[in-house]
Amino acid sequence: MSAFKEIYGVGILFFYYLKFPLVIGLPILYFGLDYDDNIIMDILWVYSFGLIIKDIIYKFVLKRSYCEECKRS
Repeated sequence: MSAFKEIYGVGILFFYYLKFPLVIGLPILYFGLDYDDNIIMDILWVYSFGLIIKDIIYKFVLKRSYCEECKRS
């Protein structure tokens, strides 16, 4: 069971720090540098783009915060 927790933690850190560079950088690689198509990178790009859209909806449309202390003030 601890292996699943480690994989989950790695996934959170990976997508927290790499979603913007991945969403911006992959089209540059494809169109600017003639990078070969890769289905795994395409799936990661779509997932990262979805996470960015979710963050935008939570922050600006629903105006929710993940921080409990921020909600109190």
